[in-house]
Amino acid sequence: MADLFTERYRTVTDRPLVIAGPCSAESESQLLETASMLKRCGTDIFRAGIWKPRTKPGSFEGAGDKALPWLASVKQLYGFPVATEVAIPEHVEKALKYGVDILWIGARTSVNPFAVQEIAESLRGVHIPVFVKNPVNPDLELWIGAVERLKRCGIVETGAIHRGFSSFDNGIYRNMPYWSIPLEFRRRIGDVPLICDPSHMGGKRENIASLASFAVKLGFDGLMIESHCNPGKALSDASQQLHPDDLLKILAGLKPLLNDASDDVISGYRKDIDMIDGQILSLLSKRMDISGLIGSYKKDNSISVFQSERYETVIRERIALGESLNLNHDFIIKVMRLIHEESVRIQMEIVQK
Repeated sequence: MADLFTERYRTVTDRPLVIAGPCSAESESQLLETASMLKRCGTDIFRAGIWKPRTKPGSFEGAGDKALPWLASVKQLYGFPVATEVAIPEHVEKALKYGVDILWIGARTSVNPFAVQEIAESLRGVHIPVFVKNPVNPDLELWIGAVERLKRCGIVETGAIHRGFSSFDNGIYRNMPYWSIPLEFRRRIGDVPLICDPSHMGGKRENIASLASFAVKLGFDGLMIESHCNPGKALSDASQQLHPDDLLKILAGLKPLLNDASDDVISGYRKDIDMIDGQILSLLSKRMDISGLIGSYKKDNSISVFQSERYETVIRERIALGESLNLNHDFIIKVMRLIHEESVRIQMEIVQK
């Protein structure tokens, strides 16, 4: 199914399927100008957000229903298959009315099985490809479940879009890639196209090229990249949108990677380990900062640095927590003792000053 879908829509055979277009439809002129530029880039499918669910009210939430004729104009004038996000059955009905070719369910919707089921029910008897972005949180079963809900309602052409996951500390990325999750998705459901969205993953223009390249190395079927005719003035997610000229440069750089057989799936897992190690170190740094604050308080109030009852309680509770997470008993003790020793060292330095 993945091959059939990509072969049908892909116009340039020596690179992945490319879905590109602005984060939001802002005006008809903006869509047409962007589409004209993307046509010259060899983009396969034109995307634009019509209804944009934002984290907080007050942000630009898309032009709404009036943008649907604009998307239809892009299709008519430039011959693109066009795609947009739907979040409720009403969106589905309106998108189909205006000839939208491909739909996707966004991360804020895929996290809700009730919402996905309603959309799936509204599509019974409709023959249209529907993609599902991974949920905001790193939950593989929820992602797979959303795809299965569509399949059970008769949606034959389903696909998945990996846009990264929200995390406590995302580091350089807007959403952590956690490559092992889409790789496991592919192992479990290998008959759907797997598309990478480096725009939402990276959050900044400078991150997109490396993420796109790595996704291609891992065998993703395509890329969904946000592109705008004037990205600096975009009304939503301006920092992660590319000018079509910059997108063209990235796509040109992807071609040699398609024949690079030196990389395999294990590199994706190693990337995850590298990122998780970074998160661990960042959290340890924050923990030691708090230890320093505690040391200052103890110094000011003449409180002993080492308190045995507190230490025993911490060790006991952390062992229970760690074992519930399938961590080895002895490993937990070693790690917590090292963390405690460093915490005591920091507090002693403060107290002795």
